[in-house]
Amino acid sequence: MQNANPYNAPKAQVADARSDEVGEIKVFSASGRIGRLRYIGYTIGLPWLILIVAGFAGGLLGKATDPAVGVVIIAVCYLLALVTVVLLTIQRAHDFDKSGWLALVMIIPLVNFIFWFIPGTDGENRYGRKPPPNGVLAVIVALIVPIAIVGIIAAVALPAYQDYVKRAQTQQSQ
Repeated sequence: MQNANPYNAPKAQVADARSDEVGEIKVFSASGRIGRLRYIGYTIGLPWLILIVAGFAGGLLGKATDPAVGVVIIAVCYLLALVTVVLLTIQRAHDFDKSGWLALVMIIPLVNFIFWFIPGTDGENRYGRKPPPNGVLAVIVALIVPIAIVGIIAAVALPAYQDYVKRAQTQQSQ
């Protein structure tokens, strides 16, 4: 019998579990994780891009052939945009270590904004490695979105308020 040398390297396979490794972003997948800024940018940007392309394609093909073809193309692309947002929301739920079924709260108006504010778990969780750090483009899109939302609200609210003021002044002068 040979004596075992206590100074020998172990012979078992040892996995190198590094906590600084990041996962990859898979936009059209329900597995994996996505961070807040990318989620905001992707859920706003991708559907708009898909629907703009769908509008042009549907309009051109509908004009060139049958208008029903354009409607079908727009409907299919609308479903593609909806599926994309659902898949990204599932990944966002995975980022804060919750089941993808939490994405069903998207049905309730304005509740989907919770996915913008809940921070993700640090490091790896049961759904995968942490998402990669945000690039400059993701930060820019995440900053533009709230400004655009406020702009849209202002564009709707200010003319309505001015109309209200005019009607109120007209009623007072009578």
